[in-house]
This record gives sequence, structure tokens and C-alpha cells, in this order.
Amino acid sequence: MLLEVSGLRAGYGPTHVLHGLDFAVEEGGVTTLLGANGAGKTTTLRAVCGMVRAEGEVSLAGQRITGLATEDIARRGVAHVPDGRGTFMELTVEENFRLGAYTRRDAEVQRDFERMWEWFPRLKQRWKQQAGTLSGGEQQMLAIARALLLRPKLLLLDEPSFGLAPLIVQDIFGILRRIRAESGVGILLVEQNANLALELADRAYLLETGRIVMSGPAAEIRQDEAIRRSYLGY
Repeated sequence: MLLEVSGLRAGYGPTHVLHGLDFAVEEGGVTTLLGANGAGKTTTLRAVCGMVRAEGEVSLAGQRITGLATEDIARRGVAHVPDGRGTFMELTVEENFRLGAYTRRDAEVQRDFERMWEWFPRLKQRWKQQAGTLSGGEQQMLAIARALLLRPKLLLLDEPSFGLAPLIVQDIFGILRRIRAESGVGILLVEQNANLALELADRAYLLETGRIVMSGPAAEIRQDEAIRRSYLGY
């Protein structure tokens, strides 16, 4: 198992948001966290990568990462694409790429640039363009590409479809399927579009007020009409 989380509790100041979550991501697999706004999905991603105060056990590839600083968790192979994309708007696409690979000392960086160009051909066309002038969809692609240039074991994705036109969303999820197939990176996905998330994922966990109320294979949850109506709203 790539990521194993047990008894995860987290919050902000005196406010407790997560109340003992247990979930996992398989190596090369996709796990999605679903639930309404305020259910604790974003806080879960932040807790995994050390951005909020958290308790419990979080292990990556068999090594405990609970309590480590965010930068140390990143060095161990966790890349986070936050809600809102998080690109460096004043820098060019090329400069964002180079920042993504900044900590690497291997000889494969240029080859990985070329792989990103293959997965995200629009970014190659915008190579010298300032990130702040890209479309919303291109900025999201840049954020994902920059995170992948870390060569992570685990990619945390927070609402990759947020604010984007349906055709762009389909493009991005198509790219995510290809990344999953060709890179072997594990993905922990938070996504409001439950149908798309369940199409991509192997396993799904439904959160309600900081607790997991249901979990199972994504295909089974997607086909269960009662679950869709009660929890997913479609």
C-alpha cells in the first residue's frame, strides 16, 4: 500500500474538523474523497502533507510521515496541487517547470519536461508565456505538471475541475487517466464532480462532517442509485 492513514484527526485552532479517518491509496491507484462542502476533504489533503495540525498515523510506502514538516513530506514523494491551482503567476511556464524540478539532482529532468509536453501540449505552445496570462484550464494543467516534475510517489489533487468549462474538465481528466497509466503515481483526489471522480478512481470514501460514512470500490458506489441520491446529488 502506498499511503495508509489511520485515526486521522485534524483541525484549525480549537476547531476539530476531522474525527478519526481511516483510508488508503494503493501504489499506482486512485482514491477519491467525496462529500459536501465543509465535509473535511481539503483538510484531509492538508493533514496528509503536514499543512495543518494533525494526529493519527500517516505512512507513505511503509514510512511514517506524521508530524514531519511539509517540505520534508514533499521530499519523501508527496506533491500537492491545491484548490485554486497555485501557479506562480509572475513567472513563465518554463520558470514554473524549473521550480517544480528545483530539488532534483538527477539527469532525467529534461526528459521529464518532454513527457510533460507530451501530456500537456498546450503548455509547450505557451512555454515562454507568463502563467498569469494563461486560461484557467491551462493554469490547472501547469499546476499538475509542476507537481509531477517533483517525481512524486503520491499526487494530492484538490478540486482540479473547479471553475473550468466542461470540455476543459474532460480534457484534464483524460490527461489524469493517461498519467495514471503511464507514470504509476498514486493519486488522492478531492473532487466535487462525483461522477467524474468515480470514473477515474479505484476506491472512494464518502465524508460527512469530518467522518467517513461509507467506502468501497468506486465502480460499485457509482452504480448504487441510493448512495448517489443520498450523498452525491446526482
